[in-house]
Parts: sequence; C-alpha cells; structure tokens
Amino acid sequence: MSERKTLQLRAPSDTADTPALKKKGRGWEISESRLDALHERAREMRRHSSDAHKALADRFAKADLGRYTFKRHAVVGSAIVDFNCHNLGMAIAIDEEGQDDALAKRRDKSLEAVGIRVMRLKASDILTDIDAVLARITAGMRLRIADKKEAARAHREANPRQTYNRREVRR
Repeated sequence: MSERKTLQLRAPSDTADTPALKKKGRGWEISESRLDALHERAREMRRHSSDAHKALADRFAKADLGRYTFKRHAVVGSAIVDFNCHNLGMAIAIDEEGQDDALAKRRDKSLEAVGIRVMRLKASDILTDIDAVLARITAGMRLRIADKKEAARAHREANPRQTYNRREVRR
C-alpha cells in the first residue's frame, strides 16, 4: 500500500514575515462598538431619508444595472455614504443644504485613499432634473469600469506567470 500524502502546515515561526490580519472592524481598523454605532446610524438614516435620496433610490431600484447595484446609506470604513457600489468601488454622496463641506471633503479624501471613487451630487439637481443626474452617474460608472479593466490588464502584464482561472474557464 502506498503512503498517503497529507497537507503539511508550516510552523508559526515560518510565518513571522507575513503581516498580521486586522481583526477589528471587519477588515478596517475600527472598534466593534464604533462599527455598531455606524450601522445603527445608517439604519436610522435609511428610515428617515431626504426627498432627493428617496427619488434616487427609487430610480436605482427600478434600473437594471446588472451586477452593479447601489446600496443605500452604506457603511464604508468609518464613513456612511449615501449610495455605494461595492463591485465598482464607487460611492455617491448627496450634498444637502446646510451640510458641513469640510467634513465631507475629508471623508471623500479618506475614501479615495483606499480606492473608492466618490461622486458628489446636489440634492436640488436630483429633484429638478433626475435624468441628467442619472446620465452623469452612468458616465461615472463607465469610467470606473474602464479604470478597473485597465488596472486588471496592467496587473496581468506585470505578472505574466500568474494563472487566471476565470479567464481560462471563459475561453
């Protein structure tokens, strides 16, 4: 009878050079209590949305965007964005009257630092001409899709020896 091969695990001392996983905040460096408070605040925001937010959410619900769906009042890191498309790495923020612009710009900068593109829309534009706003969002989505494809192509060119199972299955 032949000897069976089994999976051999490395000793913990062998993995000393690998970075430690961040166990806080579902991958972000946020405490669980802060994250819970953010989710509760987002839930409250969904319950009491503005008219502009409701109008845009209604149009997103009716639209067939394929795999690109926008989640309302999503928690991304330590921020709550009005709409978030996880697959695209794109967030939409609605500027309401009386909003703190300095805080919004700081939040946008932190989201852009982790690769999430933020599109800012005025609430008045949504309420007056939603079709133009949707055309702008569609153009932003197309740009983001093109950016993602270009990044994937550049990655494949930089790593020619890496195998890509999804591409091989599609052929």
